[in-house]
Amino acid sequence: MAGLVAGKVALVTGGGSGIGRATALAFAREGAKVVVADILVAGGEETVRLIRNAGGDAIFVKADVAQASEVEAMVRKAVETYGRLDCAHNNAGIEGATAKTAEYAWEEWERVIRINLTGVWLCMKYEIPEMLAQGGGAIVNTASDAGLLGVPQMPAYVASKHGVVGLTKTAALEYAKSGIRVNAVCPGVIKTPMVDRITAQRPGRAERMAAAEPVGRMGRPEEVAEAVVWLCSDAASFVTGFPMSVDGGIAAQ
Repeated sequence: MAGLVAGKVALVTGGGSGIGRATALAFAREGAKVVVADILVAGGEETVRLIRNAGGDAIFVKADVAQASEVEAMVRKAVETYGRLDCAHNNAGIEGATAKTAEYAWEEWERVIRINLTGVWLCMKYEIPEMLAQGGGAIVNTASDAGLLGVPQMPAYVASKHGVVGLTKTAALEYAKSGIRVNAVCPGVIKTPMVDRITAQRPGRAERMAAAEPVGRMGRPEEVAEAVVWLCSDAASFVTGFPMSVDGGIAAQ
């Protein structure tokens, strides 16, 4: 039986680890050719190796999503290599430092917004024209439950992820009649390198974060990846502008 995205070309930013790697592997498993992009070369190349070892087709492109020229080159490389761009998972992001709003450092605020929000906008800026030219496509941006809820001491991260949700809805409305669907996933606490960094700062934090999940555990990157691939597939053909929580029930509280 054909996979959910058989014959399609998918681009994944932040594809060198965590949710990005899991999504790249899921895209390949479901029949897509995958462009893995990351600022960290070793992780991105390892994702490509895993895909190829499983019989898939993938390339790695080094790209900093905060740099317009690198994003443009990333999308151009995807199209030059595979001839088109059907699916994009704009996933690259950072958590940033923690501090109260009035105490947050200006430089850190700029860094988080530039990568998490401007980076997603830049990706769509260059992906959408390719999709328009070929008659359609599907984009999924990684937001967060922090894009739906407040989180103390993470003002830049929360602002950036709320921005991703708003940007997703706006682009979805703008291109709905052009055959381009734009959605977002809003992960809860997922066992990723980012969460590992956060929990390593304080003893017992991992247990408290897991306990905060109504289902009683952290999520797995693969669980978010399944949602991304489904949103990019024809099975979700009537879904656009949707910030989908993949969070074990946190946002339902």
